Order: sequence, then structure tokens, then C-alpha cells
Amino acid sequence: MRKRKKIGLLSILFLALSPISYAATPLDGMPPVLDQSDIYAADRPNQLSDVVKNFPSIAYVPNHTSNTLSEIDIKTMKVIATYKMKLGPQHVVPSWDLKTLWVNNNQGNYLTPVNPANGKPGKPVYVHDPYNLYFTPNGKYAIVMAESDKQMVFRDPHTMKIVKKVPVKCAGLNHADWTKDGNHFVATCEFSGQLIWVNTSTMKVEKYATIPRTHSKMRPMPQDVKISPDGSTFYVADMMSNGVWTMPADKFGKFGFIPTGLEAHGLYVTRDSKFMLISNRGEGSVSLLQFSTNKIVSKMKIPGGGSPDMGGITADGKQFWVSGRFNNVVYVFDLEKRKFLKSIKVGKEPHGLAVYPQPGRYSLGHTGIFR
Repeated sequence: MRKRKKIGLLSILFLALSPISYAATPLDGMPPVLDQSDIYAADRPNQLSDVVKNFPSIAYVPNHTSNTLSEIDIKTMKVIATYKMKLGPQHVVPSWDLKTLWVNNNQGNYLTPVNPANGKPGKPVYVHDPYNLYFTPNGKYAIVMAESDKQMVFRDPHTMKIVKKVPVKCAGLNHADWTKDGNHFVATCEFSGQLIWVNTSTMKVEKYATIPRTHSKMRPMPQDVKISPDGSTFYVADMMSNGVWTMPADKFGKFGFIPTGLEAHGLYVTRDSKFMLISNRGEGSVSLLQFSTNKIVSKMKIPGGGSPDMGGITADGKQFWVSGRFNNVVYVFDLEKRKFLKSIKVGKEPHGLAVYPQPGRYSLGHTGIFR
């Protein structure tokens, strides 16, 4: 029998005083977390990687009903190009390696690559029902959220060749975000009011949770999901409950609630990792939630109302650009003065706008989740 190693008093004290870790064994191949207290430490203002530092600063706007892609120069705030897309473009998604932008044309069943060095689209790749697109933290797989097919489809991140189809027992598979260690991710099921807990390595759904109706007579409609900088809490926007649900990363299915505004939709972490922006699509506003207090500290309103949907923060962290889903415009907010700045006319029903380039080492997908 092997002798047990003695543990000294100092070792016991060290273990007792050490903070709880949510990243015991990180996902194999995932870039190491730079700061255990802030997983967004690589997203500081203008901290552009060598891959993207020479790309022009552009807002890429997929116009769902016009079947076009509008490109707006961030500095001049003018549309500089419009390209025809396949049917039903939904989101513009930066690839894991930051080299490509993918336009998700889910009605046309294509992903259209865009070269962010010049903004020009390439040859579309056939992919069935690509409503949304994500990448595993190690860059091993792309994950197509095939909403209508009720499947997560794991694919090669470059060729988009199918690796594995994972059926889900919920409706409206939509948005996702990962735990700090990258081993699991939470995805929302919009039409059935559920969340799923997925094992990244095994590509299996391990748990389902139903969001309670405590803040709405209607079934909840979870939208975007984002994890807190310290990796302890998931935030889930809910259009029907008009706010965000909080859920401990280590207690799947345990919920708290923070009211934000009518039809809470998109979630974005500011460059200093202190606040989260919540687009309230039904009332034309953007709320600022302070992570340290879990309280709404400010609300930026669009004069006359509007429909802010999905977007991104500029590389310098000074502006928030978001599509006006039902107003055929893009809204720009000044984050320093915390106020609405400008509307820019685009095509019909703009949806998952991506601001690019942005700081960060790699992309987890959607309109830009960088770590």
C-alpha cells in the first residue's frame, strides 16, 4: 500500500483561503485564461491581435428581408458597400481564428464568407439551416445552431464539413456561451423557454432546464446568453419576462431575475468588464448592468423609440452599434456619455450586426464573443 503524503498546516490554510475555481481542468487545446477573475482580459480597448490589426473598422449588417449585407465605415458612419446575399441573412459571425466573417443565410441554407481585409464576400458554402454559428473555445469545431432542424451540428471550422449532428429536445435553439474552463456551454431554446447544458468534448446535451414563468404570464423566450467576467454567473436575456435571468455556472437551472426593459434581447460586455449592455428591443433602449452589484445603473433611450436587436462594441470601447430590427436602421450609442448618438439607414430588417475588428485572441462566434 502506498503511503499517504502528509499535508502541512500551511498547505491546509492555503487551500482553505484559495478562491473557488470554476476551471479545474480546462478544455484541451483552449488558450489559457489570462486572468481568472476576468475571462475578458484580452478584450481591452484597441488590444487588437496581429491577425486583425490592419483590417478596416466596419459594421457588417445582414439585412434579413432585403437579402443584402450593408457595410458601414465606423469613422464616417456612412454605408460604403452593399452586397447581395443568399436568402435570409441572420447574423455575421467572426471565425475562431479571426480571419473570416461568416454571414448566416439560414433560409437559403448557405454560409457566405467575407474577407475582413477588404470587406468582400467569397463563394458561399452550403450549410443547412445556419441560423446561428459558434466555435468551441479550442477552435476544434464550428457549431451551427440549426433552429428549424432542432439540431446542433458540429462541423469542421474551415470547410464546414459535418462531424456530428446532435438533436435537441427543445424548440428555437438559438444563442450560447461557454463556461470559464470551456468544458461546457449553455444554449437557449427560445420557443420552448428552456436552456440546455452541453458537454463540449463529448458533444452531448447533459441537462435541460425550464425557465420559470414568475415574471411573465407568457412562456419565457430566452435570447442571448453571456457569462460574467469572473465565470461565476450566466446571464440570459428573456423577451417575455422583460429582463435577464441569472444562473450560477455551477448550479444549472437555479435562477434569479433582474428586470431591464421591454423585450430584453442582446447582451454585451463592456471593454473594462465592469458592465453589461442589454438591448431592450420592445422599448427602444439599452440598459447598463453593473456586474459588481447586479443592478441596472443607467438606461440609454432612442428618441421616439426603436427596436435595438444585436450588435457590438467598437474596438476603442467608446460606441455601441446595434441593428434596429424593425426600423431598417442601425443605432449608434455613445458609451462614454451614455446616450443615443445616431441612426443610419440600411436595408430591411437588419439583424445580427457585427462590428469588426475587435480586441481578443479568438472568437466563440455569434456577432463577436471574444476571449
